[in-house]
Amino acid sequence: MPVYQWKGRTTAKKEISGELEAKDRKELASKLRERKVVLTDASAKPMEIKLPAMAKKITVRDLGIFSRLFATMVNAGLPIDQCLDILREQVPNKTFSKVIAEIHQSVTGGASMAEALSKHKKVFDNLYIHMVEAGETGGVLAVIFRRLASYLEKADALRRKVKGAMMYPIAVMTVAIGATVFLLLKVIPVFAKMFADMGATLPKPTQIVIGVSEFLQQYFLYGLIMIIGFIVLYRRYRKTETGKLVTDRLFLKLPILGNVIRKTAVARFTRTLGTLISSGVPILQGLDITAKTSGNMVIQRALQATRKSISEGKNISVPLQESGVFPTMVVQLISVGEQTGRLAEMLEKIADFFDEEVETAVQAMTSLIEPIVIVFMGVVIGGLLIAMYLPMFDLIGAIN
Repeated sequence: MPVYQWKGRTTAKKEISGELEAKDRKELASKLRERKVVLTDASAKPMEIKLPAMAKKITVRDLGIFSRLFATMVNAGLPIDQCLDILREQVPNKTFSKVIAEIHQSVTGGASMAEALSKHKKVFDNLYIHMVEAGETGGVLAVIFRRLASYLEKADALRRKVKGAMMYPIAVMTVAIGATVFLLLKVIPVFAKMFADMGATLPKPTQIVIGVSEFLQQYFLYGLIMIIGFIVLYRRYRKTETGKLVTDRLFLKLPILGNVIRKTAVARFTRTLGTLISSGVPILQGLDITAKTSGNMVIQRALQATRKSISEGKNISVPLQESGVFPTMVVQLISVGEQTGRLAEMLEKIADFFDEEVETAVQAMTSLIEPIVIVFMGVVIGGLLIAMYLPMFDLIGAIN
């Protein structure tokens, strides 16, 4: 559908302009009439040829800062278009600045804030757009953006905690595997050649290590190709609905990590749904949005089943209990919140509790993984070195 650059006049005789998608000029005029704007001039926007460039990613942190600043300015009484214009100049991320500029252009052209945001769904998800829409309908846009800022900040903080706690064990494991591969490919062959020149009978541990080294030298490239192929196939499989469901179910059943993933999913679900309900979004629509933004196919299926049951007249706690995905405590607390008419508040409290639970679980997992990784490094690398020195000990004993 073509985009038109138009100029028009409001009922107050004010000249305004903007951009709008329409099939033709007639439809454009009709859309503007709905906004009480009389079309005076219009032309099709020329196609832009964009060269590929490394655009900076818009992060959750960027969205949180934008929401917080926007809420502050709206609460101070500034018009929406002026708020967007100020933020466009202040945002350090150039990609995000361009997006805000386009939103500003849509708003000044007569679109609502929610309509302007919906044109950038790669940046603003359904949760964000529907909350803004509810805020515009209820006339509480500043409150909604404040809630969005709080939601995004807490979600980002939780993600950073999990990511930060996992960095050290992953780094240590990577170094350990890298050091082991380096020894087997570069160091062990030197010892193997030296022992072969000596013609001595090697101890069993040394023979095993040399055998592994020779195997790795011969098939290292094939192994590397297989690993890359596996990663590519796994990513393609994850993109399918069945693949995502199978892998997400498997992740939830993992011995240690599964518990962290489940608690993170529960915290995300309760905070998202609580934020939506407290913002005036209907519960059925809130569950639909929460399911799509859950990040886990198992949780998504459970929430979709819950939504269907509620539409048939059941309470929210009953289908959640039947799904078997959510802990009993969570279901009971939601049931209490539903009965007392304080569901949104209860969901927020559950989210705060599980945020702390995730942090505790991650710390416990990290404290368990660290010694395991260190022991692994000691056993593997130490074992390799000992296996190489055993023939030397035998040789020294024979000389003596």
